[in-house]
Amino acid sequence: MEGILGLLILIADIYAIVKIVQSSASGLKKLVWVLIVLILPVIGLIAWFLLGPGGRAG
Repeated sequence: MEGILGLLILIADIYAIVKIVQSSASGLKKLVWVLIVLILPVIGLIAWFLLGPGGRAG
């Protein structure tokens, strides 16, 4: 079960990184968001979804 959850998180992180790179944010903001998602996969993904470039709260 942990393997499936890990795979889903990996897929979601890859999706987030692709969307970050495609966003209209500045290069530095993109780099920071990609690093956050890579270093903190679950928390970074949630933060990006809520606060990132094109996020729901902004």
